[in-house]
Amino acid sequence: MTSQYPQRIEPSERLQRTPIIAVLRAKAARDYDAVVDVLGQNGVCCVELTLSTPGTIDHLPALIQHAGDELEIGVGTITTVADAQAAIDAGAKYLVTPVINLDIIALALKHRLPVFPGGLTPTELHSAWQAGATAVKVFPAQTVGAKYGSHLRGPFPYLKFVPSGGVGLDDIPAWFQAGATAVSLGGPLIGDALRGGSLDELAERTKRTVEIVRKATR
Repeated sequence: MTSQYPQRIEPSERLQRTPIIAVLRAKAARDYDAVVDVLGQNGVCCVELTLSTPGTIDHLPALIQHAGDELEIGVGTITTVADAQAAIDAGAKYLVTPVINLDIIALALKHRLPVFPGGLTPTELHSAWQAGATAVKVFPAQTVGAKYGSHLRGPFPYLKFVPSGGVGLDDIPAWFQAGATAVSLGGPLIGDALRGGSLDELAERTKRTVEIVRKATR
């Protein structure tokens, strides 16, 4: 089986340079701004805003303009084609889903956007890869652990995957050793920063995380 799909959109240069996707879930979209600033200032290049946060789509254009060219902002928790189209129209640079929806993958390919569809079983993940996923999202990653990634690469050595869901900072090296393309990090990286927690502590966690990833990918 070939590792290339004719229409596949490869991971962005930013994600390849710093293979971290920071996942933000907040009570309101206005809470994103300060956290996005801190992440960008301390080495994270790719941020995923979640549709489970009210107002994400409406706030996205302003946040993209505020963040500038250094940050790549995508939208996650996409489960329908309508959600995907709304995210694209608002300027999302990539799409992330918690499920395998082939129509969403096809829409992303049509717009030449990276897409990271989520699944868990080999059948789900391989089906998404065959459909043209940039990389498949192993979700929930904490449930299976990094060894699962190694097992996937046995029959599917060409598969690009991103673990998501409960990946702790100490788990990062093992996932890259297992062949991960990037890691998706929520609570262990963001902590309580979206709930009024210390932005200084977020900055320190971000620096630490970036350094862990750099060492793990040398």
